[in-house]
Amino acid sequence: MMAVVVESFQLVPVLKQYKTLIGVCYIANPAYKIYDGFISRSTIVDMKKNIHADKSKTIHTFTLFAYHLHYLFLYFLPLCLLCITFVHIVCLCALMQAKDSVAAQEMAEEHVTQYLGETVKLVRLEKTRDTPLGATVRNDMDSVVVSRVVKGGAAESSGLLSEGDEILEINGISIRGKHINEVHDILQQMHGTLTFLLVPSSQIKPATHRQTVMHVRAYFDYGPSDDPFLPCRELGLSFQKGDILHVISQDDPNWWQAYRDGDEDNQPLAGLIPGMDQTKGKHWYAKKSKKLRKKGISNFGKNTDGDDILTYEEMSLYHQPASRKRPVALIGPTNSGHDELRRRLLSIEPEKFAIAVPHTTRDSRIHERNGRDYHFVSRTAFETDLASGKFIEYGEYEKNMYGTSTDSVRYVINSGRICLLCLHTRSLQVLRSSNFKPYIIFIAPPSQERLRTLLATEGKTPKPEELKKAIEKAREMEHNFGHFFDATIVNTDPDQAFHELRRLIDKLDTEPQWVPSSWLC
Repeated sequence: MMAVVVESFQLVPVLKQYKTLIGVCYIANPAYKIYDGFISRSTIVDMKKNIHADKSKTIHTFTLFAYHLHYLFLYFLPLCLLCITFVHIVCLCALMQAKDSVAAQEMAEEHVTQYLGETVKLVRLEKTRDTPLGATVRNDMDSVVVSRVVKGGAAESSGLLSEGDEILEINGISIRGKHINEVHDILQQMHGTLTFLLVPSSQIKPATHRQTVMHVRAYFDYGPSDDPFLPCRELGLSFQKGDILHVISQDDPNWWQAYRDGDEDNQPLAGLIPGMDQTKGKHWYAKKSKKLRKKGISNFGKNTDGDDILTYEEMSLYHQPASRKRPVALIGPTNSGHDELRRRLLSIEPEKFAIAVPHTTRDSRIHERNGRDYHFVSRTAFETDLASGKFIEYGEYEKNMYGTSTDSVRYVINSGRICLLCLHTRSLQVLRSSNFKPYIIFIAPPSQERLRTLLATEGKTPKPEELKKAIEKAREMEHNFGHFFDATIVNTDPDQAFHELRRLIDKLDTEPQWVPSSWLC
């Protein structure tokens, strides 16, 4: 819809400008006395006496010239300037009136009248080609009723279409009795000025209030073209797992209105997404999950307990304090290079990065020191801490227990350094449940051929099935736990991957990041 901006004209500055010019005219004659910005009347009388008393012809002529010049500056020139001012004001008023007239024609219009005994309103809106109006309709018996007005569209901007309005005609075409699919096809072919004949909704409109925007992270992929339950596919908003969505309207619990993070400027019209309590959305998502499970990907879209299908998680912006760095967890399959990336960070900046010293039940070796290489504990003590939930992850190797405790991670954080963790995906839920606010980066392997080349430079000769297994494992990890990842690095080139890792970590100090809102409670 077009909107015309009418330029405002202020009279006072213009008059002040002309008053200044008039003052200059008075000041230009130095023979006159100035009193409060005006020439005194006594000065004029004195001039007349001087003219008759002056016997010098030269002086008489000059004084007479000055006398008449006085009248020119005092009366004639200011009068001309005031006339110009008056004409200027009249022209500007006419221009403003003309612009108001154009604006009234181009803006949306509404007229209330009678039609077949019913009170109806006539609404005119502007619709550009291939751009939705920003409203959805539904069938109510043989009536076609506005069911939703989408934020950012022409319908919402005009304020003339309301939920519950019955559409009788569009550009003279009768709508009553038509299916909503027919109405959709009719509107799709129209552009320019659309004239709606509406029966106003009898619903009492709630008081307008500014809704709080809710920010969520999507835990599933969504494509409007695949959703048979979506009221209007053109208004559907596609997104991928991990995307941040800004929900601006939850008026309809089944279908929210939202924007993708970063697309607000390129997406003036809000899109429809399934609401959190929308069972249709869960059924749609379960259908997609079933297809993936048939491909051998298990537990896709479920939480770590395997109970519920995940939908969204509410998020907030968080800027880490300088004195309390977020731990960075590197996740990846075997041979993805995440261990090597951690070693490079530790060797280059040991004063900035550190690892959480692990616990073990095995005996210490000659060169090992308790608290530096490992925390050596008894099996009983280890199992007690394990039962108390003090380990982020643990495992058994050659009848000895190993584990990373929350106390070890906390020690590094309290020292002001960044704790670097290499964890298995099954440990992510425990880590996220802590109060550490971890930043999780997925290190993905490159293509199978490129992975073979990289491993060969390290003197490794893996079998083809091992390479294939690493890539399949990475794909499975991303599908099952990708909604937990804050960033992904494809390790095609170790040096580039390292620089990208450094960039992401440095960004934690300079830019706020999205974290679950529950972490900030």
